[in-house]
Amino acid sequence: MTNNKLKGDEGEKEVREKVKCPNCGNRLVSLPSGFPMFDVQCSRCMFRAQIKTVNSSPRNSIFGAGWDIYEKVLKAGYLSPPLILNFKWKTKDGLCQEIRFYPFIARNNVEKYRLSSKAKRANYRMFKYVRLDQAKYYTLLSSFKPK
Repeated sequence: MTNNKLKGDEGEKEVREKVKCPNCGNRLVSLPSGFPMFDVQCSRCMFRAQIKTVNSSPRNSIFGAGWDIYEKVLKAGYLSPPLILNFKWKTKDGLCQEIRFYPFIARNNVEKYRLSSKAKRANYRMFKYVRLDQAKYYTLLSSFKPK
């Protein structure tokens, strides 16, 4: 299992433990590994979301995932899944965390790119979330743990 996969799984677990469903306030549960487009769903209502964990302070661009499944979902007429971003970073004074919920990711907030020919997954088509400063979000958690 790759280091990124382990960090992502750990980040999803953190979100499940620290925040509730933004729709109804109940518990979030994991979807099976490899479930397309979504990582968690609510244990009560129909809410589902994609989770990304980023080990940095909040920023406007983050890596997404594989483009092919995302493109098929969009071509079928579905909206981009809601996004929960788990930002975690260290400062000289302690550890910070901010979990944000983006209920709507517009098409202009997604950019396609291709991995280089020298990457492990040479020429693989990917996407990234961009211009997140222009997207509406809600802060689900903001914490600071001093050293």
